[in-house]
Amino acid sequence: MLGKLLPVLFLVVGLGAGVGAGMFLGPKPSQDAAQASDQASNHDKENPSKVKSDDHAKPKPSDDHGAEDSGNEYVKMNKPFVVPLVHKDQISGLATVSLSLEVQPGFSENFFAKEPKLRDGFLQVLFDHANIGGFDGAFTRPGNLDPLRVALLESARKAFGDNIVSVLIVDIARQDSY
Repeated sequence: MLGKLLPVLFLVVGLGAGVGAGMFLGPKPSQDAAQASDQASNHDKENPSKVKSDDHAKPKPSDDHGAEDSGNEYVKMNKPFVVPLVHKDQISGLATVSLSLEVQPGFSENFFAKEPKLRDGFLQVLFDHANIGGFDGAFTRPGNLDPLRVALLESARKAFGDNIVSVLIVDIARQDSY
């Protein structure tokens, strides 16, 4: 009889320990969230008939970066760019770069027809950047990627003209092979 209850007992104890660990180690609610829930509960107590379910669900616009809504569209390049890093005629690693483009409104429909030409230009810029050591050392320091952004924007404008507002480096990584 004890042999049949022992697995169930272990299951209950393990489940309880997991829930307890999750509560103990889980993220603590921020003060803003705690204040919002306190205000919501006070609001509910004071005006129970006037509560709207989505009043507290709407995110407030943030002015963190001060950017205005320019009306431009964003186009994500389908595949990341993989750039070999060559030192002393040996491949010493790979750099992977994911890009998006900020384009004029209405241009995103025409973008994918010329994407191969744009990818070719971007790859040439990335190869040149790698050949001059642009991906060596602390390549993500402020200012180190600015020449790459400028060159990518020039290449994009060669293919699409002024329809390209800016080139955004969405993701960048380097993997050394030695």
